[in-house]
Amino acid sequence: MPSTATKAARMTKKEMEKYRRLLDDKKSSLSAEIAKTRSAEEETTEESTQDIADKAVSSYTREFLYSLTDGERNTLLHIDDALARIDEGNYGLCLNCGQLMTEKRLNAVPWAPYCLDCQELSEKGMLQN
Repeated sequence: MPSTATKAARMTKKEMEKYRRLLDDKKSSLSAEIAKTRSAEEETTEESTQDIADKAVSSYTREFLYSLTDGERNTLLHIDDALARIDEGNYGLCLNCGQLMTEKRLNAVPWAPYCLDCQELSEKGMLQN
């Protein structure tokens, strides 16, 4: 639970709007990538005059494209969550410890839900949710 001192250290509206633009830009770019990937999936599915080797390559390509879109969809969900935190006015605060994340962290991964320390704990499965 964040302390009162931590709650006082919030981002200004101007800073939040900067990150909102970053998140919106990334969301648009990912949405365009997903649309391109779907188009490529349809192309590999439509090729009906293939020999066995071509079908294997086509199948691998489809699986690869599906895995890309899963990661992109996951990132889109994180972006939507970050945009909701901006709307609520608590963007930039680690969801675990409540500390204000560094500008460097938010510039690198503006949809990050955790500070670096808590992210490491999360990746190790040691974060209590």
